[in-house]
Amino acid sequence: MKPRVAFFDFASCEGCQLQIANLEEEVLDVASVVDVVSFREVMKEHSEPYDIVFIEGSIQRPMDEERIKAVRAKAGILVAMGACACLGGVQRLNNEWPAAEVLGRVYSKNPGGECFEYTQNKAVDEVVKVDAYLPGCPINRDEFKRLVTDVAQGKKWKLPNYPVCVECKKNENVCVFELGGFCMGPVTRAGCNSACPNFGSGCEGCRGYLPEPKMDAEKAVLEKYHVTVEQMLERFNMYNFGRQKK
Repeated sequence: MKPRVAFFDFASCEGCQLQIANLEEEVLDVASVVDVVSFREVMKEHSEPYDIVFIEGSIQRPMDEERIKAVRAKAGILVAMGACACLGGVQRLNNEWPAAEVLGRVYSKNPGGECFEYTQNKAVDEVVKVDAYLPGCPINRDEFKRLVTDVAQGKKWKLPNYPVCVECKKNENVCVFELGGFCMGPVTRAGCNSACPNFGSGCEGCRGYLPEPKMDAEKAVLEKYHVTVEQMLERFNMYNFGRQKK
């Protein structure tokens, strides 16, 4: 029997699930290796049990923690999908202020916020065990297909261990720094095929820290373009606020 797969969403824009829905005819490749039993974005049906679970979104409320723990208990393999699930997402920036202050800022002119049990934004692995990561904002559809195939076949899923700059060079892009822009490529994990730099836009670090950076090479890049490590890491907070290298 094919592995049974389910998708669940928490605090997010659901853009990663939309990427999967946009596979169109390629979704048949996914359907050939797994049986999707729950996917609110594209189907009404829902059934249990499930072998592989994809989670999109960060965990914000006590009820979210209870729900993700219940999902984890029923799943053989849990995959964090997208920057929000893997890192906490841009909404993790809220953690710089007390929860009450955040709610007051948002709901001061919109009654009803007192019913929202917000505590702080957490990545999925800060609440439950995560077996595999599929980072990005949004995810890369081709990378998703490769992950599904590997996990369904019992293979260990591995993310690239080199920076986005490598993909940029392969794609023969002019460095964004050379264009007068700012890019997080030197410290960001590759795997997106340098999606943003391909169009002249600097990488924003949505795939998270590179776990084993080649520091000498990275320092050389930063020095060449007169960028300090502090400047780079400050910009990295957009998706990685309060996160440690893993």
